Amino acid sequence: MTTPAAPDTIVLVHGFWVTPRSWEEWKTHYESRGFRVLTPAYPGFEAEVEALNADPTPIADLTAPALVAHLEAVVRELDRPPVLIGHSAGGAWVQVLLDRGLGAVGVAMNSAPTEGVHVTPLSQIRSTWAVLKNPANRHRAVGLTEEQWHYAFTNTFDEDESRRLYQRYHVPASGRILWNSVLANLMPGPQDIAVDYANAARPPLLFVSGGEDHIMPPSVQRSNARHYRGDTVTEVREYPGFAHLLPAQPGWRQIADDVLDWALAHAPGARAQVAGAQ
Repeated sequence: MTTPAAPDTIVLVHGFWVTPRSWEEWKTHYESRGFRVLTPAYPGFEAEVEALNADPTPIADLTAPALVAHLEAVVRELDRPPVLIGHSAGGAWVQVLLDRGLGAVGVAMNSAPTEGVHVTPLSQIRSTWAVLKNPANRHRAVGLTEEQWHYAFTNTFDEDESRRLYQRYHVPASGRILWNSVLANLMPGPQDIAVDYANAARPPLLFVSGGEDHIMPPSVQRSNARHYRGDTVTEVREYPGFAHLLPAQPGWRQIADDVLDWALAHAPGARAQVAGAQ
């Protein structure tokens, strides 16, 4: 019997209100460890942050099925299953991909919940209120103000750094997908972000939670993890003091190494690798 080869590729999936640019530090860091690193953009997000802010039409037109189909195509083109790491909404997309048998192992970081997770903390409502306050936003791309960004993404950052990251990373989000994710728990049958929580063939999954995250607090991660049943590996790690924009917060390198080492230890063909080696 052939032993599966260890993953040699990492796919980093971004969330809402940002683009693949938000992974810039992690991409460089993982490449320094010898991995091929892909940061696929959502369909229509290939433009830079500045262009999407000037014309957010591709964001308003985005649909979840098209987004997942695009990510699925990226993963299927690889020679061997990769490590999948998703942040925020990207964590939900990683769960969907794993449920479809894609990827060797997954990490859902400050993850949006998949369908059926009903925990909705007040801080999450406040963080997404810019979109949810108006049903007409289902047909729009909706941005955050600097103040809203600071509350939702960078509440533990100083104001200057929060402003810098807002200017570098922020783009509007898809009102359509956010509204549909809320309505999914009220509609019959599985919707766009549904997974089979009893799927025994699902690859290992690690939830990572920032202890001070407002938009996707630790209670959301713990609830999402508890929904998974059976013998699949599902773990949760919480990092006290970290906000939602964990990939850009001081201390991120240790977390990047922690989650990658966990992933490599749980992936088929697991290999030992010292953090930062290569």
